[in-house]
Amino acid sequence: MEQLKLLGVALGLASLAGINLYLTVFVTGLSIHYHWITLGPAYQSLEVLGHPAVIIIAGIFYLLEFFADKIPWIDSAWDAVHTVIRPIGGALLAIQVLGHPSPAFTIIVGLLAGGTSLITHTAKSTTRLASNASPEPFSNIALSLGEDAAVVGGLALIHYNPLLALSIFAAAIAAFIYFAAKILRAMKAKVWLALRKLNSPADKIAGVQLPTTLPPRLAPIYDRENVLAETIAWAVPCISGRGRRIPANLFGTLVATREQPRNVSFVARKNGRPFVQAIELEGSTIAHEPKFLSENLAIFPAAGKGSKYLFVFPRPDGALVEQIVEDLRVRVSAPIWPVEKSHIEEPAAEVVR
Repeated sequence: MEQLKLLGVALGLASLAGINLYLTVFVTGLSIHYHWITLGPAYQSLEVLGHPAVIIIAGIFYLLEFFADKIPWIDSAWDAVHTVIRPIGGALLAIQVLGHPSPAFTIIVGLLAGGTSLITHTAKSTTRLASNASPEPFSNIALSLGEDAAVVGGLALIHYNPLLALSIFAAAIAAFIYFAAKILRAMKAKVWLALRKLNSPADKIAGVQLPTTLPPRLAPIYDRENVLAETIAWAVPCISGRGRRIPANLFGTLVATREQPRNVSFVARKNGRPFVQAIELEGSTIAHEPKFLSENLAIFPAAGKGSKYLFVFPRPDGALVEQIVEDLRVRVSAPIWPVEKSHIEEPAAEVVR
């Protein structure tokens, strides 16, 4: 039981280090230095954290993180720098808790603690990337203060009940691993959208041409599904948002054909496997929704309940999205497809006569 408590303290500190390494060391060091807590015989190796030099350095870095953590995108840059620092710090804290056990046990706990810190760090980084999609800073401030409170509360729980702390941290990590694929897809999508916004000028050219070919990695998938050999009208790369039977944050291509005006298809790969989903446009409203990081295409029922879909495009592709919206609106409303020019020009000719 004592060894299990020791493991709970070690992995608990490693988990909190993945969220905020400097606050974990700073608060623990202060508590030891001012005797707010009394270290048991098994935890005397943590006495070094109460050294004034350790407290001062941890306090300075925590002060820097306190401000950096509340500024959109600065917090993500800070997290990127600490992708290596936090897992190493968490592993060192866990090893310090153990004192001087056998080398094999030290290595095992170090690996477990480093992995635990990396998991909590990834969860924090992904949450911050998601919040940075909103231009207002208040969500970042609230998240930062909540994380600091969670670290302090976690340290108190570790002190009073290491086994309960171990159980809670284990449950949280298990939940993260279960949702890891979705979380990592969301992180990849946010990073890609941010880089596209920073590195590409906005496309303001009117009448921009929609691409008509799929990326090489997706073309074979669509060809297998296109059993009627329909002609592609346009095929535009995008990221899936919310939608019925379509997982979010899949990198794929939205495809429209000339033969099926009231249908589009989303083609992608999900966990390495081909994924194709047809979307019925009949009775739908098509909308363009500009966002801070992206230009979104929304498809939702014109009246009543029904399936809703969202597709996310890079911010510089606003003109492309406008073209898609115009094309889909014509497809949904036109009684005849393709729309003949004579149907549009004939009334104008009569007016001239």
